[in-house]
Amino acid sequence: MSAAPRTLVVWVPDWPIVALSRGEEPIDTSSPVAIFAKGVVVACSAAARAEGVRRGQRRRDAQARCPQLEVVMDDPVRDHRVFAPVVAAVEGAAPGVQVIHPGLLTLRAKGPARFYGGEAAAATVLVGAVAGEGVDDVRVAVADGAFTAEQAARVATRAGDPLRIVPAGQAAAFLAPLPIAVLDDDTVSLFARLGVQTLGAVAALGPDRLAERFGARGARLHALASGQDPRAVQARTPPPELHREVAFEPPVTLADQIAFGLRVPAEEFTGRLGEQGLVCTELRVVLTGENGDRSERVWRHPDAFDAAAIVDRVRWQLAEQGAAGTRGVRGAAGAATGGAARTAGLRSAVTMVRIEPEGVDAAAHHTARLFGSGPEERVHHALSRVQAMLGHQGVLTPGVGGGRWLAERQQLVPWGDAAARGAPAAPWPGSLAGPLPPTVFAEALPVAVLDADGDMVAVDGRGELTAEPVWITLASPPSSPSSSSSSGGAARRRAIRRWAGPWPLLERGWDPVRARRAHRFQIVDAEQAAWLLVCEEGIWHAEGVYD
Repeated sequence: MSAAPRTLVVWVPDWPIVALSRGEEPIDTSSPVAIFAKGVVVACSAAARAEGVRRGQRRRDAQARCPQLEVVMDDPVRDHRVFAPVVAAVEGAAPGVQVIHPGLLTLRAKGPARFYGGEAAAATVLVGAVAGEGVDDVRVAVADGAFTAEQAARVATRAGDPLRIVPAGQAAAFLAPLPIAVLDDDTVSLFARLGVQTLGAVAALGPDRLAERFGARGARLHALASGQDPRAVQARTPPPELHREVAFEPPVTLADQIAFGLRVPAEEFTGRLGEQGLVCTELRVVLTGENGDRSERVWRHPDAFDAAAIVDRVRWQLAEQGAAGTRGVRGAAGAATGGAARTAGLRSAVTMVRIEPEGVDAAAHHTARLFGSGPEERVHHALSRVQAMLGHQGVLTPGVGGGRWLAERQQLVPWGDAAARGAPAAPWPGSLAGPLPPTVFAEALPVAVLDADGDMVAVDGRGELTAEPVWITLASPPSSPSSSSSSGGAARRRAIRRWAGPWPLLERGWDPVRARRAHRFQIVDAEQAAWLLVCEEGIWHAEGVYD
């Protein structure tokens, strides 16, 4: 069998943790942090490892070893997005990169070794390229085949010694003492039961015996264990550079200056997308301050961004930041006339603005209509023009969000933005199932529910009614189709024809101050009005009415 090609591997240990510290909402990874996928640890910080947390542990085992462990859910999209600048930096030093997964990439060693004067020199250059992206711990190894190079980077390097070169022809000797667990294959447990504990022992079994027992998988495992990894590096085709960056030297604090400097790059940004047959529907804006602080936000557009809309979003982000800063601005309109670009997240003058597409769509889906603009397009353009004049919060649209109470599900969000709270489909234990009342009272409408003797009906500790509800008294009936026959604002008693409930609604039972315990009912009165009632601590009110 021919020797495996010389391969160079760049590995960043615990990349999901590194990405977590460099994301939109950075987390202090110097404390115990673990990232979980399907209830199992997939990465953890050094502080968590010091407490006994390991990859592969279940959540309860990890928290038993480290009660103060901060739990974070796995986010592959975040890992890939944050790793993209690192890949670009490596490609700038040595093209032909294959990304195995975020934090690990390979490339052929022959070209970089010739260009930089040797494998060690090439590896040193790549370490510097990754370190230039702010990554403190990066390991690089060169060996025969990607598998051997990866194992060399993982087991034969450390923070103070990040390079390892396995000489040509020495891959089998290097791999022989390694445990079979590095194969990361389902057959590992079977090898262990057979007494095969190292890669050298797997290689000693011979390719024929492994192929006879495991087929093509056995032949592949023998090739890996013996240092004959046949896989060639599949270099990726770098995607077109769609982002744009504007650097300010010296740093600036006025939004007018930033917006003026961004106009041409914004036009180039949309033009480059147009060359690819794309439009931007979600835009990521990253502002960097002279002290290393930054502000990052994703903006959405109801249709597609043009250059003017991009500049507007940067202005609005500066305005929102300036409102929280030490110098302040006069709202969005104030920022548009030269407000200071300072925020709680960005506390210094701006040195760089980066715009990049977070979401794109085919340009064919956003072409103008053949016979003029329809009503929807006219509404969109009108609202966009008003929003450009008044600022991001100047035009609000109603939306439905998540929540248990009907009033809190009603939201007003800026034109083009998604709902701020959790999605309505998210689990909200105790929330009301559809159909929902068309009319929801902004303020609770007091009512009384009485039994046949005129006494107040309540819900006992077991969640059962103390008596059969017979009458409903409205303290101040609303003006609605269901109450058009009501006289003035006087209280009026109505007979209850049908009712259903109670359905418990419990919130924050662990918090004695903010805890709420209530029960919902649906009733139909004698005038065929359907009500959604709530009984909380013996007090009744109407939450909505089914018109």
